[in-house]
Amino acid sequence: MSRKLVIVESPAKAKTIAGYLGPDFDVEASVGHIRDIPTPSEMPAEVKKGPFGRFGVDVDNGFEPYYVVDNDKKKKVADLKRALKNADELYLATDEDREGEAIAWHLLETLKPKVPVKRMTFNEVTKEAIQRAVNNTRELDTRLVDAQETRRILDRLYGYEVSPVLWRKIKQGLSAGRVQSVTTRLVVERERERMKFVEASYWDVEGEFTPDAQSNAFTARLTGVDGQRLATGRDFADNGTLKSETVRHLDEATATAIAAAVQPAAVSVRSVTEKPYTRRPSAPFTTSTLQQEASRKLRLSSRDAMRVAQRLYENGYITYMRTDSTNLSESALTAARAQARDLYGAEYVPDQPRRYAKKVKNAQEAHEAIRPAGDRFRTPAQVAGELRGDEFRLYELIWKRTVASQMADARGSTATVKLGATISGVANASDVEFTASGTVITFRGFLAAYEEGRDEVRGGADATEQDRRLPKMSEGVALTVLRVAADGHQTSPPPRYTEATLVKAMEEMGIGRPSTYASIIGTITDRGYVRRKGNALVPTWLAFAVTRLMEEHFGGLVDYDFTASMEEDLDQIANGDLDRVNWLSRFYFGDGQTADATTDPSAPESGHRGLHDLVAGLGDIDARAISTIELGDGMVVRVGRYGPYVEEVAPAGVDPTTGEITGDLDQSPDDAPSTATTPRRATINDDIDPDQLTPAMAREFLERASDDGRVLGTDPETGLEIVARDGRYGPYVTEILPETDEAPKRGKAKVKPRTASLFTGMDLATIDLDTALKLLSLPRVVGTITETTTNEDGTTSETAVEVTAQNGRYGPYLKKGTDSRSLTSEDQIFDITIEQAKEIYAQPKQRGRAAAKPPLAEFDADPVSGKKVVVKDGRFGPYVTDGETNATLRRDDDIATLSAQRAYELLAEKRAKGPTTRKKAAKKAPAKKATTKKTTATKKTTATKKTAATKKTTATKKTAATKTAATKTAAKAAASTPQ
Repeated sequence: MSRKLVIVESPAKAKTIAGYLGPDFDVEASVGHIRDIPTPSEMPAEVKKGPFGRFGVDVDNGFEPYYVVDNDKKKKVADLKRALKNADELYLATDEDREGEAIAWHLLETLKPKVPVKRMTFNEVTKEAIQRAVNNTRELDTRLVDAQETRRILDRLYGYEVSPVLWRKIKQGLSAGRVQSVTTRLVVERERERMKFVEASYWDVEGEFTPDAQSNAFTARLTGVDGQRLATGRDFADNGTLKSETVRHLDEATATAIAAAVQPAAVSVRSVTEKPYTRRPSAPFTTSTLQQEASRKLRLSSRDAMRVAQRLYENGYITYMRTDSTNLSESALTAARAQARDLYGAEYVPDQPRRYAKKVKNAQEAHEAIRPAGDRFRTPAQVAGELRGDEFRLYELIWKRTVASQMADARGSTATVKLGATISGVANASDVEFTASGTVITFRGFLAAYEEGRDEVRGGADATEQDRRLPKMSEGVALTVLRVAADGHQTSPPPRYTEATLVKAMEEMGIGRPSTYASIIGTITDRGYVRRKGNALVPTWLAFAVTRLMEEHFGGLVDYDFTASMEEDLDQIANGDLDRVNWLSRFYFGDGQTADATTDPSAPESGHRGLHDLVAGLGDIDARAISTIELGDGMVVRVGRYGPYVEEVAPAGVDPTTGEITGDLDQSPDDAPSTATTPRRATINDDIDPDQLTPAMAREFLERASDDGRVLGTDPETGLEIVARDGRYGPYVTEILPETDEAPKRGKAKVKPRTASLFTGMDLATIDLDTALKLLSLPRVVGTITETTTNEDGTTSETAVEVTAQNGRYGPYLKKGTDSRSLTSEDQIFDITIEQAKEIYAQPKQRGRAAAKPPLAEFDADPVSGKKVVVKDGRFGPYVTDGETNATLRRDDDIATLSAQRAYELLAEKRAKGPTTRKKAAKKAPAKKATTKKTTATKKTTATKKTAATKKTTATKKTAATKTAATKTAAKAAASTPQ
């Protein structure tokens, strides 16, 4: 009987698929990519000196990449080669998108199989789908591989050319990327709008009326005065002015007067308008809409949503989760309609299936929307015993959306009622009109199963009008006035992006691909360009500096249309309509310089400026100007090496350092500083949002950070003045040393003032001299403890060792020689006695995290080892273990919601990597590995049908030569997450 080897990406998927295939199949996991383009520091010496040395790509010879097998994948490759020796056929069953196609190609190039190779694809991990996929294989699609490789090379060139400019001009360790830089710009531009926004106030009047009894009371809002429409929030521009003069702006006095005049007036119905109401269900989930809804309804980040969806897919609960298609297969349409009919009734299902057109241009990932797996969907109740936490909630969301997409429209009617009255006693106001609207749902349709979430809407109170039911009324009906009140509002700035709205904006603009949204948002957060404030994404000042540099010197690279056009070009490469080498050559080298040259490789032939020329000659960038953000009123924010700070700048014509007049002043010369001055500076707290920092607030920071500080008094022992200040690392007290005529001493000889940070419960505004002196007296000598030691000759001797109490980076503690013990509170520093200290030292010292703690979580036995799995808190953070294998939790893994399946998955991945052998590898990697030769570029196998023009270098070894920390940091910043 012939043996067949199937290779998938993940161990979890391998285990599921193995159960669906017969005993003739061996299923192995590659655990993602097995090789990639290395950083220059990871290349062998002889390769580093050659054409691949700068980028890992030979830009002068067809943009040929240099690939190496990752160090942590060498054991996996060896295991796959051993498994292949016993196989008669090889099935490459990686995902059906570009990335999956590229993984399959890399496996083919590395394993070099001598047996028939088949490309196996499927959209869901179910028994039926897997068996269909085995019987309907295809050849490798080299066009998809070309598109993925082009993107990888493009991102490498972009990151390696532009990131060093950020290092030199702003800060080391920063990174630029084709999509991440544009996404950062989106968030920064929204914050700029908020910073420029001028709040405007306006008033309106709300009344409560009834046609008969209070049980039919409804509210209506004043919308017109003397035939002129009343201004609402949407009528104001961002500078606080009205967009049109045709609307009427009510102030408080007029609104209050109108409210008082309407109360006794005769109010009647002037018109009633009814329209039929129909609402269609939303399309089934794509990657982006799933991320948006998971953010709105489940409070999951894009990264968490995709991680949970990945687990659901690999375990056979949903179809492939990286897709921009809204199509459903015929079997899925049948399953959704049948389930809707069974659960809600035949009237809730339309006569014909609903088919949704693609909303995204050039949808290219999977061929079906995200839906429950299988030809018959399992209801949430049926999977409740198998899924927990986020997995269950996300499955339920996908199930509801899929079933609802095949249900009937919600139907009803919308009524708009206009009320009127004639009033007196108000200047320029004699006729007023109120409006009320409401919707009555007569048939819920798909709403019985699911309703899509809504994003924040900009506007005043009028923008959040809720659907409501109005009593039956007809024209001319008199109404009773129950209540009338004036109401004030303020216009609101554009809302910040949330993950949901940012994903939506990126999709609408064609920036990036749905499969990359989660990683891009994660990247700009990890890089320190964006921080989270609740659900909102707030740009940091660092992001402002980076965005300004990119806009002024790489404008084309962060142009929204250009970024979207690159995605379309990659689609054309995937379709075979564009040649990858020609496209990359045009992007990097350009085709000529003109005054209006662009960076768009798809631009007309009249002038494209390549990236290579774009980064040349950028040494004249004014780093100080790039990192300066003006607040107004002589105040600026500067992004410095150690973080952002505010600074007061001198008026035009005055040197900010010397105070000398250097040109024309905007003010009289008498107002200019007469003596040399140093610009005042103050660090900005991290909790201050950019749009909150006004010039007045900046001046407050400067005053608080004044060099003089708040004088507390004089130390009676030293005669030195004691002051309290607010510093970069928090409030502190210090002493002022007297000035001397001697030359200032440097290094160890320099005399430094005593300084002490305030305790957690202390307030800079209320601290007194006595408390400050106590802080400056630390460390406090508690007493001495006598220790007995045994000498070499057998005699003993006693030594008195001093015990001190002090405050440190990790809190208060006792110190006896080199032996430190933690204290429970800062107050103990001043109160603890030597007897209490002796009791503490008499106890055994707790190492690491003190005594053994109970598990953070417990799960059933691991399916591989058969041993119970627990989550523990280790020295380097929480980890899962079955007693044999330990696997550290990832950054996005939340202990509170960690599922058993995720724990088993982490252990499986760790087992697949094998034992860590870093030390041995370092010993076996001599620096003189210069004899290693780069494997000659080989053509792809016949099965791949790749042209000779796109040969790739196959290399399976890296050197393990020691790299400096600085080199590592710089290389990783440019290479990691290049999007």
